[in-house]
Amino acid sequence: MAGELVADGVGCARRGRTILEDVVLHARSGELVGVTGPSGSGKSTLLMLLAGLERPDRGRITLDGNPVGPGPALGFVLQSYGLLSLLTASENVEIALQAQRLPPAEVRGRSAEALGQLGLAEHAARLVDELSGGQQQRVAIARAIVTNPRLLLVDEPTAELDRENRTVVMTTIRNARRRGAIVVIATHDAAITAECTSIVQLPPQRQDQLDLQQAAG
Repeated sequence: MAGELVADGVGCARRGRTILEDVVLHARSGELVGVTGPSGSGKSTLLMLLAGLERPDRGRITLDGNPVGPGPALGFVLQSYGLLSLLTASENVEIALQAQRLPPAEVRGRSAEALGQLGLAEHAARLVDELSGGQQQRVAIARAIVTNPRLLLVDEPTAELDRENRTVVMTTIRNARRRGAIVVIATHDAAITAECTSIVQLPPQRQDQLDLQQAAG
């Protein structure tokens, strides 16, 4: 699974406030990039840009030389998880495969396998609203990895997990790397950053930007 993710001189502003400025990120297949920085430094925004869900105001972002966007090559775990509350855990994961028009039996089998990897086999038929926050987080990760993406973007993957489930999630992420995925994680977890092949450290917002934001509010 060859691949190269490039973010070169990426900048982003919202309502006159600079969120990101001159961000540079290069990663190849099997690498793990940690995005760190204080709250409000733009970690989640950078992941949205890397996913192609938002566009940078400056710079460029490419995966294998092409613009990044939704599709089977991309697995993305939002900080809010982005699950459909009226569907079961299994149905939420199956959605990612149904878009590829795969046979229903393969969709069900791969969904069950992904949920099983994350310790959720017994919860597959439960509605997402019936699951705990940590279980929902793992469903979102199962959905992200079920297509075997070339690029996996994960926002705070261990934030709501106990030690046992944190180990399960990190094992899943390591397995994605072994398959050749590029993994980018926004995190405050020092144990995760210790595993990273590179780190993008985002600075805190400048005081003049904070003053501008407060004045606008």
